[in-house]
Amino acid sequence: MGAGKWIGGILGFMTMGPLGALAGFALGSLLDINTVSSNNTYGGAQTEEDNYMGQRNSFLFSMLVMASYIIRADGRIMHSEMEYVRRFLRTNFGEAAVSQGEDILLKLFEQRKQMDKQNPMAFKTTIYECGAQIAANLTYEQRLQLLDFLINIAKSDGNVCREEIEALKEVAQSMGLSIKEVESMLNLNGGSLEEAYKVLEVEPSASNDEVRAAYRRLALKHHPDRVATLGEDVKKAAEEKFQQINNAKERIYKARGMK
Repeated sequence: MGAGKWIGGILGFMTMGPLGALAGFALGSLLDINTVSSNNTYGGAQTEEDNYMGQRNSFLFSMLVMASYIIRADGRIMHSEMEYVRRFLRTNFGEAAVSQGEDILLKLFEQRKQMDKQNPMAFKTTIYECGAQIAANLTYEQRLQLLDFLINIAKSDGNVCREEIEALKEVAQSMGLSIKEVESMLNLNGGSLEEAYKVLEVEPSASNDEVRAAYRRLALKHHPDRVATLGEDVKKAAEEKFQQINNAKERIYKARGMK
């Protein structure tokens, strides 16, 4: 099975722009994509399954592209971060996808090295352009879930360093998300009251009504049903995130005596 097969078929918005250029390098060739695209252009309309796979696979490749930037943010490739990606691929796509996904990441690392030799800002600029392409083609909720995956990769070694935090903020803003949303998700696993307030994106001085409103906003934009079109595995990850948000809310409500 070729490196592009597990992610293959129609890759939707990824067949053009900076993501398409990186796909051409990382997958070796866009032959599979072009063949299917040609068949749909001249041989009939895309099916609902084609559209589903195109959206899902574009999301997943986008995650790998942005992950390549986050993993190398501190100048190192940590085993724990690569292992997080391997587990994700193994769980959702099977053992064959592990080596293929890793191969894509390694090629992206190499592409960054080659681009940065000519211009130290070249790959960072490409990442910003990829973020703009993602923002134009993925829903707000899908982008939030993509950011959650990236944050979990950064967290996987037990320490999110300053360089990784800055890279996460850069990626988030390039995708049309906010720094506050990065800080919220960075605190999802925390058990303290201070971290719970950061999750809900409110100050400890906020009124009870403001806390309730903040939770409602957060629950609405992170609801798992809003990413269900990307597949059960992505929805399951969103459900875990949603539960962590509820845990933060419960800590605050308990501390305030709220119901």
